[in-house]
Amino acid sequence: MSSPARFAGVLSPVITPFCDDLDTHPDMLADHCRWLLSQGVGLALFGTNSEGNSLSVGEKIALLDRLVDAGIEPSRMMPGTGCCALSDSVALTRHATALGCGGVLMLPPFYYKGVSDDGLYRSYAEVIERVGDARLAIYLYHIPPVSQVGISPALIERLLRDFPRAIAGIKDSSGDWDNTAAMHARRWDDFRIFVGSENLLLENMRAGGAGCIAATANVNPAAIYALYRHWRDADAPARQQALAELRAIVQSLPMIPALKAITAHFTGNRLWRNVRPPLLPLDDDSGRTLAARLAGHGFTWPGRAPHTAADENSR
Repeated sequence: MSSPARFAGVLSPVITPFCDDLDTHPDMLADHCRWLLSQGVGLALFGTNSEGNSLSVGEKIALLDRLVDAGIEPSRMMPGTGCCALSDSVALTRHATALGCGGVLMLPPFYYKGVSDDGLYRSYAEVIERVGDARLAIYLYHIPPVSQVGISPALIERLLRDFPRAIAGIKDSSGDWDNTAAMHARRWDDFRIFVGSENLLLENMRAGGAGCIAATANVNPAAIYALYRHWRDADAPARQQALAELRAIVQSLPMIPALKAITAHFTGNRLWRNVRPPLLPLDDDSGRTLAARLAGHGFTWPGRAPHTAADENSR
């Protein structure tokens, strides 16, 4: 079995819909995934903005199965499979790989702080060896502002030396361009470097990067993808500025509730506002203000099918 083609472009860390009882809503998720794919972006499920760590391993496996059954192409999916428990990471990674997912996005085990590169190396090595599948493609997930456990260039180099087929790339959500630039300077062969915000997309592409995995690709995918496609064009800096302005509006509020409020407003489906505790949904006034600010920025939501009451009742 050969390894899947490595990802490049824009991926959305897909927001996860919940019913009023906070159960997942697979049909709404599949609908959102279809729309994202139609806008040119891939699917980074179960990451930070997916509330991935508020989902159990069983829920993630069930959602992956439902998406494949709904016709979502698994090669376009990069589910998050990094958990604190080694056995959970192995089970979820094995299932995603067996389904044919194009890769997995893997946090380091993040509960214990101050762990060594040796400990992190052993964790990743154990997952790779226990999954034991030549199709496995791991995209490391570096998000120290949240996980408090970073992935150093020295660790990446060691993993690439010992597992060159399995280690495919990284999502650098440090927000620190110097960190990303340091990885580019290593010139690792076919190692795909994604930034975690479209604000750094142009800079990443100019440095030889693979693209971005960006929260606002949930609501503004086509414009972000357009910059990826046209980063060499003369108007690329203007495109980058427009993306940064829209992102600033969204992240002026808590990101996940804001993304869900935007989705609820523009699709007409109130269930999108639901988040799992400890997160809380935006209050109505904040949601209306956010929608008005986006409208003033010229924001549109193309290509979505109209919402019906039946959508809320299906699972």
